[in-house]
Amino acid sequence: MNQALKKILIKTKKQVFSEIIGNNSTRQKGSGYDFSELKEYEYGEDVKNIDWIISAKMQKPYVKVFHAQKELNVKIVSFLNGSTYFGTDVFKQEVIVQIAVALGFICVKQSDPFTSYIANEELNICTKKSKQIFNVNFMAEQLYSYNVIGKNIDYKKIISELFKVIRHKSMIFLIGDFFEISNLDLKLLSQKHEVLAIIVRDKFEENPLELGNVNFIDPASKKCFEGVLNKSTIESYIKNVKENDHKLYTHFQNCAVRFTKIYTNEDPIKKLIGLLR
Repeated sequence: MNQALKKILIKTKKQVFSEIIGNNSTRQKGSGYDFSELKEYEYGEDVKNIDWIISAKMQKPYVKVFHAQKELNVKIVSFLNGSTYFGTDVFKQEVIVQIAVALGFICVKQSDPFTSYIANEELNICTKKSKQIFNVNFMAEQLYSYNVIGKNIDYKKIISELFKVIRHKSMIFLIGDFFEISNLDLKLLSQKHEVLAIIVRDKFEENPLELGNVNFIDPASKKCFEGVLNKSTIESYIKNVKENDHKLYTHFQNCAVRFTKIYTNEDPIKKLIGLLR
């Protein structure tokens, strides 16, 4: 395994298992895992749940009540296209790996099964449904080593495929940079499932510097471009980005999709905790 990937796995696992990330407890009371409260014993209740120490102090029997655990079906969808092969701190692809790994470890911690996918022109399964740490590691290797050069995203096709293949109500995480979203439509998917979006960006993409004459290759199309990054071209570019994002945020809000944005120089775990609360 790549040493850089090993560091990501070790660091992320440590963060997830040490951070306070709430379990998926329901308000249904039963013989679950999480302690809820103490109450007076009523005839017919399981005597195994009697708290004998408290009962002795109170001079009457008290039983422990627990929250029942509700298992979530989690789907982790990583949009890996050419534009993720960019970053001034680290590449966006690497941040997507960190986020997917964190979500995988959270599922393992909470005993929730997760399935992962790689999405661009096609939707490909990365790891099958599992609660095992092994699958987190395997997913990380697949995402980290994936060649994104020349890949574009067909949002319409991907969302349609997700709607078809995910039959049971699930929590779906969509991770990508979400540029060029003209055919992104989450209306039907969000009615059937709980959809959460994680936007991964580099700050340079939203506020580039005036670099003058530049030559660069678009990793999505593999085409070479020559141009000038001056005040005028930057202002036009920033305007397009803001229009894209306004449309994106409005669409998320209309579809009741919770979302957050994580930059390449930020700690993904803190943003994830905020999203999941």
